Amino acid sequence: MEQKINSHLSRRSLLTLAISSFLAAGCEQVPKTKLEVVAATLPENKNETTTAPKTAKDNRPKPAGTGFAYDEIYAALADGGFDVPAVNYRAIDPQYLRQEVEYITAEPAYSIVVDTNERFLYWVLPRGRAIRYGVGLGTQGRSWKGRAVVQWKQKWPRWKAPDDMIARNPELKPYGVEAGGMAPGPRNPLGARAMYIFQNGKDTLYRIHGSPSWRTIGKNSSSGCVRMLMQDAIDLYDRVKGKTPLLVI
Repeated sequence: MEQKINSHLSRRSLLTLAISSFLAAGCEQVPKTKLEVVAATLPENKNETTTAPKTAKDNRPKPAGTGFAYDEIYAALADGGFDVPAVNYRAIDPQYLRQEVEYITAEPAYSIVVDTNERFLYWVLPRGRAIRYGVGLGTQGRSWKGRAVVQWKQKWPRWKAPDDMIARNPELKPYGVEAGGMAPGPRNPLGARAMYIFQNGKDTLYRIHGSPSWRTIGKNSSSGCVRMLMQDAIDLYDRVKGKTPLLVI
């Protein structure tokens, strides 16, 4: 009996470890080739507000120059039937926290720019401004450069382990494509929101998504997509309307 229990715990531990190791990657699969350079198109929505989504008035002091009250925007929240935990933002390098910044670019307003060297994502605003978010990238992230489009987006997506990952770790078979993937939730590698990146009408398999692993923000770890703090992914998701141009530099 003891041997069976230990065997069960061992398999369970391996499964937990396998899933946890993939939390740092987050993508369903990483493309083996670089994105081709294509022309950007203007977003469908041109009338979106250029300020952060409004919430109840908060008179608490904000960090100088950021435009956001971090105690509020990184607090725990209930969303879509799930509880999103608070972010320990004081443990994160302040440059990777959400903030409005000056940003001079030739890219159109209401488009996205990802700077892989600095590990920033910019939501471009009019008049030389942008909302800047810190992101986590894969070790292969620097090779992903070019133009694409955020074709569609999804709240609380399912994560499906790719076949090559299951081949390496059969314990993940319950989360494969045929099995329907991992149910949505705070521990799902894709987090609370996923934005799907297409090029020439085809899915690149890259994603911009929330991550339950906040410690990966501002870092290059494993192979993966563009990872954001859960609360930041929700914020960006609400700003993105229709097909949105994306530039990765």
